Amino acid sequence: MTNRNPRAMSDNIKSLSFEDALSELEKIVRGLEGGQLKLEDAITAYERGAALRQHCEAKLSEAEARVQAIVQRSDGTLDMKPMD
Repeated sequence: MTNRNPRAMSDNIKSLSFEDALSELEKIVRGLEGGQLKLEDAITAYERGAALRQHCEAKLSEAEARVQAIVQRSDGTLDMKPMD
């Protein structure tokens, strides 16, 4: 892993799309599961993975809110239907 600066890592992640962040997170998980990383690299990968997971969750929440708003506007009521 290359960047240990938490602010730079956060700024870099914020610019990723959901799909790109999820793809990178999957690669990190595979690398950690492989058990071939040095301890410091594994810790850095885990930290980035945690930040990517948080970013993906935020993107999903934003998408859910947008879908709920569309449903709300299309039927003309204030009923917020949960996504299933």
